[in-house]
Amino acid sequence: MDLRFHEYPTREALAEGLATGLAAVLATAIDARGAATLAVSGGSTPRLLFERLSQADIEWDRVCVFLVDERWVDEDSDRSNARLVRSGLLVGRAAKARFEPFFVPGRTAAEAAPDLSERFGALAQPLDAAILGMGNDGHTASFFPGSPQLGAALAPADGATVVAVEAPGAGEPRVTLTLPILLSAHFLALHIEGEDKRETLGLALVDGPLEDMPVRAVLRQDRRDDLQIFWAR
Repeated sequence: MDLRFHEYPTREALAEGLATGLAAVLATAIDARGAATLAVSGGSTPRLLFERLSQADIEWDRVCVFLVDERWVDEDSDRSNARLVRSGLLVGRAAKARFEPFFVPGRTAAEAAPDLSERFGALAQPLDAAILGMGNDGHTASFFPGSPQLGAALAPADGATVVAVEAPGAGEPRVTLTLPILLSAHFLALHIEGEDKRETLGLALVDGPLEDMPVRAVLRQDRRDDLQIFWAR
């Protein structure tokens, strides 16, 4: 498999390199059609990336930012990915960006999913850029091993762009963009850090069931030569 693998000596260098590339992609989209879309992942890995990207000198008021997936918790929770995006990315120059959160107070993830699918379907086709992460269990987005909704997230029969998911390793219920929407991105990156993630990636590249390591659905897709992997120790 011919993967575009970018190795950096430090996490700071990775954040700088990926932020520079993302800014160029977003600026190109703005020049071409007057707007750009960016889907980002939560967790601890993208903190440095968010810091660097928020300083990019682009027309942020023309950028729509949303998450690849979200835990179904209020933004007051420290488990909220939206909270991380607001505090880490939507600051400085990037404070002018439009942010579209998933969480809907007073509704369950399953109840909100159909309306979210309609709303994000209108926003996200195609995406200009999507940044994925990966867990040591081989999940990406909220495509988790053992999730009853994994099949619907990877190959939605009804064309859904957002599905609600539960899984043993997921903690709270979640919602996630579906695989076809993520694969529509003009710039698709997998951002991982640490030797443990490098080892997990190696295991995912070995033939095996998607159900065991759902990140394989991204690594094996037909546009795999468009997938760029960014890694630092």
